[in-house]
Amino acid sequence: MLDIKFIRENKDIVAAGAKKKHIDIDIDRLIELDDKRRELQQSLDAKRAEQNNASDAISKATGDERQKLIARMSEVKETIRLEEESLQEILKEWRNLMVRVPNVPDISVPDGESDADNKEVKKWPASTRDGEPTRGGGEIPSFDFEPKSHVELLLQHDMADYERGTKVAGFRGYFLKNDGARLVWALERFVIERFQNREGFEPMIVPSLVRKEPFVGTGYLPQSEDDLYKTQDGDYLAGTAEVSAMGYYMDEIVEKKDLPIKFFAFSPCYRREAGSHGKDTKGIFRIHEFVKYEQVVLCEANHEESVRHHEDLTANSEALLQELKLPYHVVLNCGGDIGLGQVKKYDIEAWMPSEKKYRETHSSSYFHDFQTRRLNIRYRAEDGTLKFVHSLNNTAMAMPRILCQIVENNQRADGSISIPEVLRGYMGKDVISKN
Repeated sequence: MLDIKFIRENKDIVAAGAKKKHIDIDIDRLIELDDKRRELQQSLDAKRAEQNNASDAISKATGDERQKLIARMSEVKETIRLEEESLQEILKEWRNLMVRVPNVPDISVPDGESDADNKEVKKWPASTRDGEPTRGGGEIPSFDFEPKSHVELLLQHDMADYERGTKVAGFRGYFLKNDGARLVWALERFVIERFQNREGFEPMIVPSLVRKEPFVGTGYLPQSEDDLYKTQDGDYLAGTAEVSAMGYYMDEIVEKKDLPIKFFAFSPCYRREAGSHGKDTKGIFRIHEFVKYEQVVLCEANHEESVRHHEDLTANSEALLQELKLPYHVVLNCGGDIGLGQVKKYDIEAWMPSEKKYRETHSSSYFHDFQTRRLNIRYRAEDGTLKFVHSLNNTAMAMPRILCQIVENNQRADGSISIPEVLRGYMGKDVISKN
């Protein structure tokens, strides 16, 4: 959530940011409501002060003077009641608009309506000056056969069962089994081990069943409610560990000396995929239930500090893909493909041979104080003032989605699948084969 003072003083910038994100919001109406809110609040404050002063005067007055004061206070009391009702109505609309005002995107964010307009900023492996790819693994594989999709490969090796998954869990349901399950467990051990050696990250297992407040605070409500599973008690199932991790310090003041705070957070995740009807309906690329390790950072309220952490978080995820020798590229998301609260976002997309294109595996974002203002997470600066911390997040590893790229990029002509070298010790084998 943006500060209303910032919105009032930078109306054109906020409106331009909303336009760039293709978000329809009436800033003029918000300011009009804020004017009314201020006016009513000032009137109420004045009348309550009059009430307080009159109480002492009534106790000292006698006769007609006392009756006049009592009559006057009856009028004031009724006016206060009416103005409070008016204020509550105004506040209802004002708050509804406030939580829908998008954050202002960074100047480097390109214009565009969808992910088709995202801008590639990096590719791995990099190319040499003569255009030839560098060696050492990670190149887009060149097959002398028609590569199979992960859907076929996982079935062929009895690593997944989609039919029984649908029977048990419904649409997009799945079972992972045998080497499919072992590969997920190997990936978990791999990513946990790598982050044990990353400086400053605090490991956490966080709730998936979460109250409404952290969803509003992180910006998933009210905008993305259709994509969330909701319980009969009014709680929600989170689609990312970011929601719970960000709620950890909700309504608290942290010590500046403890910043940056870094979480390496794990949770099961649930998404209805309400906006993806007809997309990726087969296999395990787009599913309702998965697990994810998330990087979350709280840092000082400083733009340069946010940018530095943003690049570091992205590099952490790139390092994992490079160890897995999965070719990927990094794209800078356009205005129409970043969320309500994000200032800037990168997507990392790994190569999918069966589709002959890159598909998303990681997202890396920073928010400035958009989330922490909603969640009321602050720190005390050197001058004693309280400031809202800045927040960032990035996927460390989402599973089983990454299996799609792993099995497709490592398939062989005989139908077997070569296991990435860094996972072989966890798997206890080098190859997945039918034998």
